[in-house]
Amino acid sequence: MSATTSHASPRARLLVVDDDADMLRLLAMRLGSAGYQVTSVGSAEAALSQLDIERPQLVLSDVRLPGKDGLALFDEIRKRHPSLPVILLTAHGTIPDAVEATARGVFTYLTKPYDAKELLEKIAQALALGAPASDSARVDEAWRSEIVSRSNRMADLLAEARMVAQSDASVLLRGDSGTGKEMLARAIHKASARANKPFIAVNCGAIPEALLESELFGHMKGAFTDAVANHKGLFQAADGGTLLLDEIGDMPPALQVKLLRVLQERAVRPLGSSQSLPVDVRIVSATHRDLEEAMATAQFREDLYYRLNVVTLTLPTLAERREDIPLLANHFLAKLAAKYGKRSSGFAPEALKALTMSAWPGNVRQLYNVVEQVCALSTTPLVSLALVQRALRTPSVEVLSFADAKQRFEREYLVGLLKMTDGNVADAARLAQRNRTEFYRLLQKHALTPGLFKSDATPGSSGIPGDAVADE
Repeated sequence: MSATTSHASPRARLLVVDDDADMLRLLAMRLGSAGYQVTSVGSAEAALSQLDIERPQLVLSDVRLPGKDGLALFDEIRKRHPSLPVILLTAHGTIPDAVEATARGVFTYLTKPYDAKELLEKIAQALALGAPASDSARVDEAWRSEIVSRSNRMADLLAEARMVAQSDASVLLRGDSGTGKEMLARAIHKASARANKPFIAVNCGAIPEALLESELFGHMKGAFTDAVANHKGLFQAADGGTLLLDEIGDMPPALQVKLLRVLQERAVRPLGSSQSLPVDVRIVSATHRDLEEAMATAQFREDLYYRLNVVTLTLPTLAERREDIPLLANHFLAKLAAKYGKRSSGFAPEALKALTMSAWPGNVRQLYNVVEQVCALSTTPLVSLALVQRALRTPSVEVLSFADAKQRFEREYLVGLLKMTDGNVADAARLAQRNRTEFYRLLQKHALTPGLFKSDATPGSSGIPGDAVADE
């Protein structure tokens, strides 16, 4: 075994970008022999296309590239995948640019000719930040085993969640109802040093205000009419572990004050007690509400918001990770078929397509409910389209042909430009970087009259396409 093999993380995928074919082959061979899975491309554009297919764990790129250079590639990667580490290889002439890039977030840069040992060490360090070493690949993935996904967006979210889990920072999970906030909170707990301690979740909006304080902080015997015994609150029950405060945005203002004090003092005082009890709890909170708006209307305390919102993670809707729908549907069907004692061979192709195209306002929770319904009612191993259509109560997403989608985008783009320029064709053509003759042809193609977009245009003005040519 090569002496450099120990640098590699198990199954770590690297994307290497260089327009020098010989350098690309050398890097691929060297990194491959060190135990990495390497994908090699010769341009920034090819790298971005590869990122759409599969998210690597690190990108190694030359600064000098044809078309987009390595710095422009880094900027694009940072927009799409904020937690993906990037290492740049640079010639001496581009060192100032590389130094500037590290200030913007590039993990590091190495000068050519690079030192092979140093390169492997830097790669190992970068990977360690996002993916701590593990005794085995199975253990490495166990923390997120309940989260089924192959989308790049979820991969980025999980990479950030894992990094956050290594600290004790409070985390605020945002996302629509049904996106899986509690499941992500559990995954963060499993990936943390608190994994062997309790994980407790409480829905702050589902418990009446009179009971919520007692549930969270506990009470002493005789503290109120029904307090017939001492009661340990959820903060004490979660001591050493993680407490999820779900729907934190629905917590009554009076309790927000008491929660803030607990977080500041790291101690709880049960109702009816004169003594505070120390607690060591990692707080994860979750909400589907707009907390900034709630603060603006004095429904949520600003000081509590900043105490809870040290790190924010936002879960995508199911519609934003549509590639996961077939995977999730089959995963749920296998589990539910076992639960109901049914034989299942999956979904008919048309049924799976209908699921994939549905709007899913209720997100993953709604998908689970739909799959449970079709599983319970199915009389054949293969789930039919008719059964799926019966269970779906939301319209399918319209799928346009490429030509129709291009036509729609083009028209909406032109309308936006005309609105922005108050119907001034010269300004609109300049923004579109087209000459006026070509721009007029586009307006005629879509029957758009610039004069109608002027702020002083009179209602009922002519919409005849030919008027567009005469207008400016």
